[in-house]
Amino acid sequence: MKTALVIRHLAFEDLGLFERTIEAAGYQIRYLEAGMDELTWIEPIDPALLIVLGGPIGANDEADYPFIEDELAIIKTRLNSDAPTLGICLGAQLMARALGAKVYPGPEKKIGWSGLQLTDAGNHSPLKHLSEKHAHVLHWHGDTFDIPDGAIHLASTSSIKNQAFSWKQRCLALQFHPEVTAQGMERWYIGHAAEIQQTEGISVEQLRADSQKYAYEMDIHANRFMQDWLESIK
Repeated sequence: MKTALVIRHLAFEDLGLFERTIEAAGYQIRYLEAGMDELTWIEPIDPALLIVLGGPIGANDEADYPFIEDELAIIKTRLNSDAPTLGICLGAQLMARALGAKVYPGPEKKIGWSGLQLTDAGNHSPLKHLSEKHAHVLHWHGDTFDIPDGAIHLASTSSIKNQAFSWKQRCLALQFHPEVTAQGMERWYIGHAAEIQQTEGISVEQLRADSQKYAYEMDIHANRFMQDWLESIK
């Protein structure tokens, strides 16, 4: 069975609704916990699929979190080889940095649900299922990135220009979170309680209401996105 290796930075920020879709496509999922599991043992090209998930640390924070250097090395090798790789939020920022692009604070901290505006390339990619005419997606980030030289820009929002890019044929970086479920978000409200309280205009009450409003439709369209993307990387 093919292995989908998943690097996770927080226990509650997992594959969410993508887990069943990836398993249905014939992958065995294996999580590695950043900061706990040894990453240097990984032969970067061996896993059929690598997914690097989100987290509250920054892509430039290796002074405090040395394992970031190990992640960057793994990601860089896979990107150079066009080995199937998906980065979500922090994972996308690490992909951008591995390709030589800058990662830096965005114009605002973005927490909440909103639509994606796709580029022409985005509309002709699996992300077509996640355009604003189909669904709202969850955003939860303070940093953003430049699009790396040679990458293809796929998506924006009104406040953050660079929300997704593809690299070569089988690598994809997503600044947003299409993997979450309404039930799974309950763990986010606990784990990110301090950040929510410190962010003006954001409350658990509003996030919960919006998650109930938007998560079901995203579940449908995000699974279509993942199915198409997994088909495209065969």
